[in-house]
Amino acid sequence: MRFVIQRDALLQSVQDVMKAVTSRTTIPILTGIKIVASEDGVTLTGSDSDISIESFIPKEEEGNEIVEIKQPGSIVLQAKFFSEIVRKLPTATVEIDVENHLQTVIRSGNSEFNLNGLDAEEYPHLPQIVEENVFRIPTDLLKSLIRQTVFAVSTSETRPILTGVNWKVENNELICIATDSHRLALRKARLETDSETKHNVVIPGKSLTELSKILDDSSTMVDIVITENQVLFKTKHLLFFSRLLEGNYPDTARLIPTERKTDVIVNTKEFLHAIDRASLLAKEGKNNVVKFSTIENNSIEISSNTPEIGKVVEEISTQSIEGEELKISFSAKYMMDALKAIEGSEIQISFTGAMRPFVIRPLNDEGILQLILPVRTY
Repeated sequence: MRFVIQRDALLQSVQDVMKAVTSRTTIPILTGIKIVASEDGVTLTGSDSDISIESFIPKEEEGNEIVEIKQPGSIVLQAKFFSEIVRKLPTATVEIDVENHLQTVIRSGNSEFNLNGLDAEEYPHLPQIVEENVFRIPTDLLKSLIRQTVFAVSTSETRPILTGVNWKVENNELICIATDSHRLALRKARLETDSETKHNVVIPGKSLTELSKILDDSSTMVDIVITENQVLFKTKHLLFFSRLLEGNYPDTARLIPTERKTDVIVNTKEFLHAIDRASLLAKEGKNNVVKFSTIENNSIEISSNTPEIGKVVEEISTQSIEGEELKISFSAKYMMDALKAIEGSEIQISFTGAMRPFVIRPLNDEGILQLILPVRTY
């Protein structure tokens, strides 16, 4: 195998596939990056058997030559060293040359590296996915869907299913739900799809976080294919595979209250900053709890009290308060996470009592909802 390639294009692809490579794998060859040179261009693959990423560098794009293939072939190179080498090469082009016995020479300018490679035939094959039921979604919307839900997945392995985000596809709508049983994030989006298929799967939160880092902020479309145990996200030159979590996701619909006793409409940013300030004195220990109460003349009071440190009280005026008076306590961190995920300058918070979960929504947007369970402090 022998080819000459633009360093920047190679570096970008290496950085993308590195997101799937881990040193903690039971299959030694997966600590490497698989490189395949063919007539059309160069394909790089990284995998940790949960996530697999394949990045393709075409021979030319928009009339510019990116790769010159001198001899097709394949090799697996140690990801840690190869990625560092590519990052620090001195000139804009790189020549990669595999000699006998998998010895790989990497040349750039006056610099020459020799790396021992591994046989690419021994690298596990990527899942074969039949692309029947494809649905498409703009990249920027997909990133929003991930950002607005993935933070609420559970980090504890006691219930593995909750470490993923539940994706439901039906009636040309995608519903994404994440919960760690103390809070819940939900986001809906319309889909472009021809098929009437329904899906109900759970995608690991970690996979979605890594996918989000790779995607750019464009409005180009991402094709998504869901099979029994895999999901594939496909962009122009990138394939991102993730395994799905096994098991049934809990029915979260019944967690969301249908009635409400107190409704508060407040400016998102003002409220976020007030919670942030109140949490300064609530950081001690794990509780991180702030108190929220409605007071006269359409105002609310945010407070926090840690006996050995001190206390903070802040009053915020709201647009409106309807319903019963209320005193409630909740985690400042959960509230700030929820507020950061919501787009919109005004939010409506609907309470059904001091001990019941409450719901936060942006005004005039039914597509997004955050739910938080209160903390017992009295």
